[in-house]
Amino acid sequence: MDDRKIQIVIDSLLPLLKAGVAFTIPLTLVSFALGLLLAVATALVRLSSWKVPVLIARFYVWIIRGTPLLVQLFIIFYGLPSIGITLEPFTAAVIGFTLSVGAYGSEIVRAAILSIHKGQWEAAHSVGMTRIQALRRIILPQAARVSVPPLTNSFISLVKDTSLAATITYVEMFRTAQQIAAVTYEPLLVYSEAAVFYLVFCTVLTVLQDYLEKRLSRYSAG
Repeated sequence: MDDRKIQIVIDSLLPLLKAGVAFTIPLTLVSFALGLLLAVATALVRLSSWKVPVLIARFYVWIIRGTPLLVQLFIIFYGLPSIGITLEPFTAAVIGFTLSVGAYGSEIVRAAILSIHKGQWEAAHSVGMTRIQALRRIILPQAARVSVPPLTNSFISLVKDTSLAATITYVEMFRTAQQIAAVTYEPLLVYSEAAVFYLVFCTVLTVLQDYLEKRLSRYSAG
């Protein structure tokens, strides 16, 4: 690698890191937190006996899981202005990622709830708990432990998916890499550098995931 390329790598480090910390990570955290709330609500609706809400929830999950995330972002950011709804890039990205996390996460949460033995429900009802009390005190805490591994995988995937926000002009880490590449004319070098940042972020999260799973396993065993 010649001196010019080395200098490009060095000069790109701080802008990419700042974009990752100031934009990519907040976008991931906000979208995942809102998506998780939506996932739990959707899962509970789908497990209820309310016919119309169940159909709406199933339709939502079907649409989001059956269409590409990139297309959804384009509809939200570029399509909605045609009917008078204009959103800032960050808002559009949060909505798109939240809907995605909510749909996929709802299936994880729903499966976790269904995995809890029905005897837990019966035991809760036998001591006078309502369905809501049983969910809150007995079922959901157990389902949460079951959901941790797949949900953390979804979180890690979301970190990478945030790069799609560059397509709707949100200046996160990958968009910053595009801007640097456009000036330096070194797309392979700069994009590879951005890939390393994503790899580092996801590796750290994977280590934290393993630690959390081990902690939960010990707790469950106890």
